Amino acid sequence: MKIIIAGAGEVGSHLAKMLSNEANDITVIDSNQERLDALRSHTDVVTVEGNPSAIHVLHDADVEHADLFIAVSPSDSQDVNIVSAMLAKKMGCKKVTARINNEEYLAYENKYIFTEMGIDLLFYPEKIAAGEIVELLKRTASTDSLDFARGRLQVAVFKLEEESPMIGMNMAEFSQVAAADGLKFRVVAISRGDTTIIPKFDTKFKYHDLVFIISKREGMDMLMKYLGKRNIEVDKVMILGGSPIAEMVAKQLSKQIDSIKMIEMNKEKCLDLSEKLPSNVIVVNGDGRNSDMLLEENIRDYDAFVAVTNNSETNILACVAAKSLGVERTIAEVENIEYIKLAESMGVDAVINKKLITAGRIFKFTLSSKVRFIKYMSGTNAEVLEYIVAPDTEITRRPLKDMGFPANAIIGGVIRGNESFIAVGDTHIQAYDRVAVFALPQTVKEVDKFFK
Repeated sequence: MKIIIAGAGEVGSHLAKMLSNEANDITVIDSNQERLDALRSHTDVVTVEGNPSAIHVLHDADVEHADLFIAVSPSDSQDVNIVSAMLAKKMGCKKVTARINNEEYLAYENKYIFTEMGIDLLFYPEKIAAGEIVELLKRTASTDSLDFARGRLQVAVFKLEEESPMIGMNMAEFSQVAAADGLKFRVVAISRGDTTIIPKFDTKFKYHDLVFIISKREGMDMLMKYLGKRNIEVDKVMILGGSPIAEMVAKQLSKQIDSIKMIEMNKEKCLDLSEKLPSNVIVVNGDGRNSDMLLEENIRDYDAFVAVTNNSETNILACVAAKSLGVERTIAEVENIEYIKLAESMGVDAVINKKLITAGRIFKFTLSSKVRFIKYMSGTNAEVLEYIVAPDTEITRRPLKDMGFPANAIIGGVIRGNESFIAVGDTHIQAYDRVAVFALPQTVKEVDKFFK
């Protein structure tokens, strides 16, 4: 697939690395030659210097023959992204997508305007991240979660702590014990250190493993006793930082809980936020990195602490401090991908990364049209995909145990009409089923062939 990425910032560079690993033909446009040189030094891409909204630059990038154009200049370059995406489509590119920073553009009544312009997808990474944080505050036992078919099937990620009865068991033993309670579930992956494992029957669970489980909704609460986990009720939330993500989280939470406190260092931003946010959101001017300041603001009375400043290190350390002061649930925005494991090892309960969230939305465009969505879950380099099965595809021809499905991928669950069930070896996938697949990156293209 020929893909052009407009913007070599953090999101664009991450996408270039990820998509180039899939044997795509990647061209990156940016007006900053230094950014292009840095990207080209460790990624196999073609680079074009210039403004991506200039027609001659798009010609130089051969946009006429591109399959996908991704406009991801930094969030303050929204107009450039929209104009370059429109031009790319008019010049012959098959699909185009653009990063925006205006929530109004995503309103249902406005989407038609952009469809008419030829833009296939608009995405606002900060809004997506805010939505993820709000969901994580609803399910506090897990470090990440994902619903299929309005929650009839759920994937959740759990970190095994000392009190977990699973530690030391292997997959076969755990399945046998849980089956005695009538539980139907599937462990689809284990993240251990820097390695993601698709488990076998003899795979043993270890302390600090991140365990990825798919289950029917009614089974998830019962599973928690084996994991040594429990959900806590979140009634009071403290937010560090007055970023766009913080503002959107506060607005969404204000409809669900009564007490939200936001701490921001910039006094002018505090005044602006206090005018825009609902009355049950208190905005405090101060340095939330200071433990004494957090104590003055009664942090021990709060159920959750969310750190979403523009600095990953600040967010991690603030969450560690909050945890040490007794807050049960901490969430940090961590944009340095190499810091994600560090944050988890330091006790941060959940991590949000805009680049990974955005990558999942865009990667969907490089796969078959039957993929409904794709998501990268925190703590692993693997992807969760949901397919709608087309008639007479490879996946429908035999039971799963006879399919020769890739070793680094697993089908976790199936939704068929109003029925949902966990996939096993005898499961025979049928046309129009919705199928949840967990796959390591190097296997995704191979998996996709079964559904084409």
